[in-house]
Amino acid sequence: MNKTFGILAHVDAGKTTLSERILYRTGAIRTCGRVDDGAAYLDSDRIERARGITIFTGQAHFCYEGCEYDLLDTPGHADFSAEMERAIRAMDYAVLVVSAAEGVQGHTLTIWRILEQAQVPVFLFVNKIDRSGADRDRVMEEIRRLLSPDAVWLEQSEACAESIAERDDELLEQYLLGECTPEDLEQGLIDLIAARRIFPCMSGSALQDVGVAEFLRAFHRLTVPRIPEQARAFRIRRDAGGTRLTFYKVGQQPLAAKSVLDGEKINEIRLYHGEKYTTVQSAPPGCICAVTGLTQPLPSEGECQPILRARVESEHDIHAVLRMCRILEEEDPALQVQWNEETQEITIGVMGRVQLEILCEIAQERFGIPIAFGKSTLIYRETIAAPAAGFGHFEPLRHYAEVHLWLEPGSRGSGITFRSGLKTDVLDAHWQNLIQTHIFEREHRGVLTGSPVTDICFVLANGRAHLKHTEGGDFRQATWRAVRQGLMSAQSILLEPVYAFRIQCEIDQIGRILSDLTARHCETEPPEIGAVHAEITGRGPAAELLDYPEELTDLTRGKGTMALRMDGWQECHNSAEVIERIGYQAERDTEQPMHSIFCSHGAGYPVPWDEVPQAVHCEKRPYEEFI
Repeated sequence: MNKTFGILAHVDAGKTTLSERILYRTGAIRTCGRVDDGAAYLDSDRIERARGITIFTGQAHFCYEGCEYDLLDTPGHADFSAEMERAIRAMDYAVLVVSAAEGVQGHTLTIWRILEQAQVPVFLFVNKIDRSGADRDRVMEEIRRLLSPDAVWLEQSEACAESIAERDDELLEQYLLGECTPEDLEQGLIDLIAARRIFPCMSGSALQDVGVAEFLRAFHRLTVPRIPEQARAFRIRRDAGGTRLTFYKVGQQPLAAKSVLDGEKINEIRLYHGEKYTTVQSAPPGCICAVTGLTQPLPSEGECQPILRARVESEHDIHAVLRMCRILEEEDPALQVQWNEETQEITIGVMGRVQLEILCEIAQERFGIPIAFGKSTLIYRETIAAPAAGFGHFEPLRHYAEVHLWLEPGSRGSGITFRSGLKTDVLDAHWQNLIQTHIFEREHRGVLTGSPVTDICFVLANGRAHLKHTEGGDFRQATWRAVRQGLMSAQSILLEPVYAFRIQCEIDQIGRILSDLTARHCETEPPEIGAVHAEITGRGPAAELLDYPEELTDLTRGKGTMALRMDGWQECHNSAEVIERIGYQAERDTEQPMHSIFCSHGAGYPVPWDEVPQAVHCEKRPYEEFI
């Protein structure tokens, strides 16, 4: 029986210390390392030890009461959220660590939202109860207010029993009649935790080994294996010899060496414990393993997308630098490496300054390539305000494909979606599936700034193939040109990233801070005012808030704090200024052409985007048919 759980937290909440203590208590390690001493077992990378933070997901294996466990220790710094999010794909359960002194912090909210999106059951461990200023009850109130009202103290048995009964009608009836046994309550609690209807909480001090044994016993008793149907890839790394490793959460069927997975042959299976591993012939259901021999990329990213783009600078051979960046992108797809052939420039997407510093160290240490970064610029996105038609035609000699699309505005955060409004007697299902594939196989640039488009549903309205001359690549060209032509015809909107913020300050500072936030185009909730301190929450443009935490520290003489978390995208507050500054010229973007190719007298010729609707061969079907 295998269970996988991850330990997650806002940086400095004691996440890695709790991981170390669990491994020590279960006999997986002989000594309990300290993060601040650079001796943590799971922070095995030299850069992690030097900086005292977790950068890469650490993995360890232990056995407890006859059950096999895989523990994943994830990064707590917001700059490495994408690494944490990938690890969540492999978790049966999550343990969210919250400091009893600092309480629920900005990144805690981000982690909670990602766990909710992934539907991972969560245990909470309120850590550092030995710290000055620790307040268990205050932190529980924050957890219930900011995370979930379904958080329950396991340490308060009567209140816990009532909470279990309240959430199960059958148990409630038995409980009121006094017929509910402890075994009934425990099984009810196991089911409610797995269904994310109760979030059990315990407290202690990982550093002082207080409450850890009790937590481990409760976690073991109240969890069950949650094995996915299929093996699930969640991480790509390379070992010291450069061998590519793909980490999997094994599904319901064991993985065997030399078998085929995702269309490729597995060479070797490794079970990792920290930096060390053992080679095995097969990996059992539910366990975490690394396999060699595969080349497939990781699944597409989730919520933690970069908001900054930085230019890579190096005196090294630029093509060697690009190869290095592609390897790093394979391991962290959120880097979104872009290469401009014309300017010979490489840019990457990042979450913040610390990530840039780490990337410079990795480039030097792993690859021997010194790099630096130019000034980071904010990443924008584009969408459309109203439905628009897009037409693409590709007909050089002995080729033929035509695609008609309707572009529909989607809700914020919906991304790119597709649906077909065509019957297969109009266009064969094979061609329709190809068109759908081509919609998703590239990043489509908007026409205002060349930023990626999002929150658009592409509806297939019509299309045509030739019995003899159509090949798969023809529909790729026709589809991409239809997307581009539609964007040129549409009313485009520039979107900017938004931060949600939480500011804690002294009461007499409220007025000045609210004035600052208003000037920065932020929206705020009415301040929550206590005896001495106040809390201000709200959201606003990331461009206006990136540097404000430092300004707030100066303004409040170190007595005010600000936590930021990414909170989606909204219409840009200064679109005209940004569009002018970027200076993108859509007509000159040769990588995403907007014209179509038609054929006359045995030769292909281009038709400008605004003349394509008059030249297409298929019937132009009205939007009302597809609503």
